This record gives sequence, C-alpha cells and structure tokens, in this order.
Amino acid sequence: MNNTKIAIACDHAGYIYKEKIKKIFKKKYNIIFEDYGAYSKDSIDYPDVAHKLANSIEKNITDKGIILCGSGNGVCMTVNKNKYVRAALCWTKEIASLARQHNDANVLCLPARFISIEECIEMVDVFINTVFEGGRHLNRVKKINNIQ
Repeated sequence: MNNTKIAIACDHAGYIYKEKIKKIFKKKYNIIFEDYGAYSKDSIDYPDVAHKLANSIEKNITDKGIILCGSGNGVCMTVNKNKYVRAALCWTKEIASLARQHNDANVLCLPARFISIEECIEMVDVFINTVFEGGRHLNRVKKINNIQ
C-alpha cells in the first residue's frame, strides 16, 4: 500500500461516508486521497465526479479509486466506461476481497444507502490491502480490456 495513490469521489448520497473514509484512513494508514467531489451534501450528477475519478486512473494519476453513490450502480456503470478501469460494485468485505484477488479491480463502488459506515470502512480496508492473485486470473483480466 506504500505510495499507492487513491482517488475518492461520491455524489450527494455518499458524501458523509466519503468524508469518514478520508478521516479514518488518514489516521490509520496516513493515506491522503485525491478527492474528486462531491464537496457537500448538495445534489449533483454522479457522472460528473465518476468521470473525473476514472480519468485519474486512466491517466495514471491514481492507482485505485473508491466511489460512492446511493445504490453504487450509477457510478459503477459510469467509471467502467473508461479504458483500464475495472470497477466492482461491492456490498460485503468478501466480495471486495474477491474483486481484488480475482478481477484486479481498481475501483471500489459502494452503495452508501444500503450499507452501514462500519461495513463501508471494512470494505475499503479490504480493498486497499488485498493483492491481485494473478495466475489463472491474469489472462481473464487481460480479456476485460482486450489485451491478449
């Protein structure tokens, strides 16, 4: 996790969780997130922040991303439109772990209205600390982006 650059973003539904994630992981691991918004609970269009986060990964500004919206679906659909983004919508820490281990997911999408803050923090912790297994999964991941 050393020197890993992590992007974070949300819409209005995920704002409170995003701010808690930043605070908890700054204290726990000294992570400074690249924050692409939202910057308040005021209503915004989630594609605006999702594209900013995805572009940061595509341009190698950040290595991983965490993004939240009400259901997690809208942001997941949006960031997955970008090349080299492998976003996973997760609702348990086990799914977050498998997304990293088997799919080399580089964006964690979270449904802020359907998980507790404790579940959210657990999933972020698992996501940032779990390593891609490679092996038999590597060829499959390459096929996601048509790299063969």
